[in-house]
Amino acid sequence: MIETVKEMLSYAFINRALIVGTLVSLCAALLGVSLVLKRYSNIGDGLSHVGFGVTTVAVGLGATSTLPIAIPIVIVVAILLLKVGNNRKIKSDSAIAIISSTALAIGVAVTSVTTGMNTDVCNFMFGSILAMSNSDVILSIIVSIIILILFIVYFRKLFVVTFDEEFAKAIGLKTGRYTNLIAILTGVVIVVGMRMMGTLLISSIIIFPALTSMRIFKSFKGVVISSGVISIVCFLIGMYFSYLYGISTGAMIVIVNLVIFLLFNILNKLIKE
Repeated sequence: MIETVKEMLSYAFINRALIVGTLVSLCAALLGVSLVLKRYSNIGDGLSHVGFGVTTVAVGLGATSTLPIAIPIVIVVAILLLKVGNNRKIKSDSAIAIISSTALAIGVAVTSVTTGMNTDVCNFMFGSILAMSNSDVILSIIVSIIILILFIVYFRKLFVVTFDEEFAKAIGLKTGRYTNLIAILTGVVIVVGMRMMGTLLISSIIIFPALTSMRIFKSFKGVVISSGVISIVCFLIGMYFSYLYGISTGAMIVIVNLVIFLLFNILNKLIKE
């Protein structure tokens, strides 16, 4: 095992993947706690499909770097989805289904008449963290650090808004501002994480760590910390087995998350007994 790890670390592209993947996994897990508690778990799927649609259009138009194009558009859609969630006439899950299917259809349509299902499009669909360009790596690191700083700075206010929005309004917090903050950060994580996990799997690293942590921990702070740790550990284990057996990185990370989730469920039952 040690020799395999040394061999992995001898490759520069794997080192880049480890840095970006660790940061993105941590950011996704932290935001995932608020999203799960606010019952916005499905937003990850919706935004990933929007990200795919925007990315394929950008690739079809010949863009060399798609992140600067996809990030602002996905952020706008994320804010709209959270606002629609508060609209009694349209249920949030219905809005997410409509937007995600439409965005995916646009992406597939544009792909079919432009570049076709080339390597770039497949990477965004299924994930290929090892194929990230240097500019994508640098942008991903900068964005992830900003997300972590904002999350730490506004931790207490996000906690109040997540658990009791009415109480937050009563004490004078501008809940809309912090709900939008969650939406913006989630949108950015989705776009950045698509390179690592792919459109089909990115929502898993948002949901799994939070749900796993909630099996054992009950306090918001405990769940947030353990989610971050679990997410990073699952990513590193997934990367190791992906390299060892030649399995898709994104798929391997999801499988490891599932195994950890099942283990925590068993541990939870043993503790209750």
